[in-house]
Amino acid sequence: MRYAFFTGCQTPARLPQYEHTSRLVLGRLGVDLVDCREFTCCGYPLRNVDQKAFLLSAARNMAIAERDGRHILVLCQCGFGTFKEAQYQLKGDTSLKEEINRLLGQQGLSYEGRVEVTHILSVLYHAVGREALNKAVTIQISGLKVAAHYGCHALRPSRITGFDDPIAPSLFDELIRITGAESVGWSEKLNCCGAPLTGVNDPISSELTRNKIRSGIAAGAHCLCTACPYCQLQFDQVQRRLLSEGRLEKALPSILYPQLLGLCMGIRGEDLGLKQNYINIDPIRSFL
Repeated sequence: MRYAFFTGCQTPARLPQYEHTSRLVLGRLGVDLVDCREFTCCGYPLRNVDQKAFLLSAARNMAIAERDGRHILVLCQCGFGTFKEAQYQLKGDTSLKEEINRLLGQQGLSYEGRVEVTHILSVLYHAVGREALNKAVTIQISGLKVAAHYGCHALRPSRITGFDDPIAPSLFDELIRITGAESVGWSEKLNCCGAPLTGVNDPISSELTRNKIRSGIAAGAHCLCTACPYCQLQFDQVQRRLLSEGRLEKALPSILYPQLLGLCMGIRGEDLGLKQNYINIDPIRSFL
C-alpha cells in the first residue's frame, strides 16, 4: 500500500507527534508513505472566503498526486473534508472544472478526478484491515474506557465524504476496541469540539470544548481519542487553559489514535511523542 502523504499545515507546525507517530505506526503495518514537497495548503481556510481559490488549492494538490499516480492519505479531517468537497463540486460542474484546469495548466497540471482521498482511520480500517491490526496488537489495554471523538468534517456531509454513517458511526469505535479498550457511549459524541470558533469566538469555542470533556467524564471515560489535529489541539491545549482558569473541575486526557494503537503494538511512549501532549496521559498508560 502506497500513498502520497498529506500532512496538512496544522500537524507539522503544532502537532508534530501526530505526523511522527502516524509514520511510525503505518510503516510497521506495511503502509508506504511518499512525501511530496509540492503539496501546499488544502484550501480549507478559504472555503468560506473565496470558493474558487479554495477549489484551485485543493485541485492543485490532487492534480499533483494524479500526475504521480498515487492516492492521498490525509491526517487532518478538515483537509480530508475539503478535498472531498472539492472533488464533489468539480465532478458536478464541468465548466467549473474546465476553469480550474485552465489555471492549473499554467503550472503544467490537470485535475481529472482519478485520485482517491482517504483519511488515516479509513486506511487503517479498510486497507490495513482488522485482521492485520489484531495481529499487530501485542498488548491489550483492557479496562481503559475511551470516548471516541469522530469529528465533524469526516462524517458530514455524508453523501460527499462517504466516511461512515453520520448518525450512528462505528468505524472509530471498532478501531478502539481492537486495542482492547472499551469505546463508551457519551452524549456529546458527535458534537463539534469547538475548534472552528477558536480565535473567532473564544467563549463559545471554550464552552463547546468544556461540554465535550464533561460529557466524556460523566460517561466514565478515562480519556478522549481523536484523529484530527484541530480536535486534538482543542482537547489538549484549550483544555489545559480551561483547567488553569478553574473552568474545568477535572482533566480528561486526549490521545491521538496512532499513539493509542502504537502503545498496543509495543512501541515505546517516547517514540510516540506522548510527552508532547499537553495533558498528562499517565492515567492511560497505567492500563498497559
